[in-house]
Amino acid sequence: MSDNHTLYHGATAIVREPLTHIGRPDLDFGQGFYVTNDREQAISWAKTKATRKKTLKPILNVYHFDVEAFEAETRYVKRIFSRYDQEWLDFIAGSRKGQQPWKGLDWIEGGIANDSVISTVDAYVDGIMTVEKALDELVKANLRHQVCITNQVIIDKYLTFVEEIEL
Repeated sequence: MSDNHTLYHGATAIVREPLTHIGRPDLDFGQGFYVTNDREQAISWAKTKATRKKTLKPILNVYHFDVEAFEAETRYVKRIFSRYDQEWLDFIAGSRKGQQPWKGLDWIEGGIANDSVISTVDAYVDGIMTVEKALDELVKANLRHQVCITNQVIIDKYLTFVEEIEL
């Protein structure tokens, strides 16, 4: 986790009390509550969701995260991907194939499989692109930050809702 204490969640609803069991298990890092320290990324995601749903407004949910207390705790199992590499690619591919590589992890952090890399990920998952070619493409991408919190205790203990901003 970076030293950034502010985390964001882009949505079409105010999320004062996030839950880890909501959401699809085949997302990048599995089923959990997704946040980012990248405000613009969260805004973009909120606007994308609102556009898809057409009648809802984009909301930026802002949280304070107690980084020091969380990092002092040793009982949580964390997986952190610092770059787009084969481990990240295999993890994302496994999630999308329903293999649930995130099971047993409390905190998964790393790059987003966003518009700039999704075609590469999909081609790899579908067997159209070799791992070497996929990695060659991913090296060119700018890493966009995301965290998936899969353990409700982490949310309840360290994540505090600050405000919502209607976009």
